[in-house]
Amino acid sequence: REGVTCRRKGVDGQVRSFEEIPHTGRNSWVNLLRFWREDRFRHLHKHMERTFNSLGPIYREHVGTQSSVNIMLPSDISELFRSEGLHPRRMTLQPWATHRETRQHGKGVFLKNGEEWRADRLLLNKEVMMSEAVRRFIPLLDEVAQDFCHMMQTKVEREGRGERGKRSLTINPSPDLFRFALEASCHVLYGERIGLFSSSPSLESQKFIWAVERMLATTPPLLYLPHRLLLHLGAPLWTQHASAWDHIFTHAEERIQRGYQRLSHSQSRGPEGGGRYKGVLGQLMAKGQLSLELIKANITELMAGAVDTTAVPLQFALFELGRNPEVQQRVRQQVQESWAQAGGDPQKALQEAPLLKGTIRETLRLYPVGTTVQRYPVKDIVLQNYHIPAGTMVQACLYPLGRSAEVFEDPLRFDPGRWGKSREEGQRGGGTGFRSLAFGFGARQCVGRRIAENEMQLLLMHILLGFDLSVPSSEDIKTMCTLILMPETPPKITFTKL
Repeated sequence: REGVTCRRKGVDGQVRSFEEIPHTGRNSWVNLLRFWREDRFRHLHKHMERTFNSLGPIYREHVGTQSSVNIMLPSDISELFRSEGLHPRRMTLQPWATHRETRQHGKGVFLKNGEEWRADRLLLNKEVMMSEAVRRFIPLLDEVAQDFCHMMQTKVEREGRGERGKRSLTINPSPDLFRFALEASCHVLYGERIGLFSSSPSLESQKFIWAVERMLATTPPLLYLPHRLLLHLGAPLWTQHASAWDHIFTHAEERIQRGYQRLSHSQSRGPEGGGRYKGVLGQLMAKGQLSLELIKANITELMAGAVDTTAVPLQFALFELGRNPEVQQRVRQQVQESWAQAGGDPQKALQEAPLLKGTIRETLRLYPVGTTVQRYPVKDIVLQNYHIPAGTMVQACLYPLGRSAEVFEDPLRFDPGRWGKSREEGQRGGGTGFRSLAFGFGARQCVGRRIAENEMQLLLMHILLGFDLSVPSSEDIKTMCTLILMPETPPKITFTKL
């Protein structure tokens, strides 16, 4: 079996008990206090990396109301996923669930488990995961990506330095990338453009982005605290969290109402009104297999999860391409050839440019959006020769995994080519999978995965076709955790027109 070498055998070769797993301290409230005092929530990814370095490839942690077993080696992760069962469970974000319950909103697949989760998920997969659905929404994403690049061209021409046609501009692209992600998500989910690339984007959209950021920032502390008590006490942390969600729901509600009116209008005009793709919302409404309440719940979750999770990795990707000019040139060359051959078909262009996909995978290896993937095994399992009872929360920790020299050769080098077929075979620890898990795994992987992957690849493709990227500072980016991994300060990027 792979990975046997790193398992710690007991002196007698027996499997060791759960209690013997190395841990970070037995008293969960003392641990929580330490987390708070040392600001570990903000640097959870670094805390995990340090803990693996000192305790070995498996450890237990009990912080406040949460306890978990943490692992990072592909062989152990493979064992975990083999025991996830028909209805895989990940950690329920309890504050989100409590918000839905107190406001009497339905829950989407992100917050459901069991048979109910599976039934909804299968219907949703048809509109967001299947290749037929991907073929329908790629043109919508491509349109937004091209518009973004036109906006950038204008900006560089207007504000940049140098001779006309060769100007360059150094900016923090973060606000523009957030607008791109919101525009692209709305186009795919609601089938409508919201005009965020105009010179004065709406305040409403900016408020939505702020609400998502506030919701993400207030989630982690609430995971470890008795949030029902905080709700009861009207604590500011809970109030902020709930009002951020309220804003997200209001934003979605308005768009869903509009989508519903458009659908009724096109149905009343008969069959000729039904030719154009109306976005995921239109498809779900037209099919009528999910109730309006469930459609609303799922679309709102997709929307809330679609902005930061693509805008932030794009910042990291532009930075890494900017500080690795030879890598950038290799990817650009492939993109130019594939775009020329695709004759304007964006899907074909992506298929012929595997280095684009490699660039996204490599970015997410070094800067995973979510720092862990969790499962509750349905049967007892053995990891690193320790007994793990069924129903224990086990977390695969992606940041330490992605930067481990045991798993990746030269782990800190940015190399999109490492994900090519021939290269993958020769990876450390054999050609085992479970090394690229930024979108999770299996039936419970991120439901917005196909939208996000294509959205990021298309934007990078058009940026590389139009600009050379460089960075004023190639120093490593300092990162922090809200619910997702982000730069402490967004990197500046220099765009030079090609």
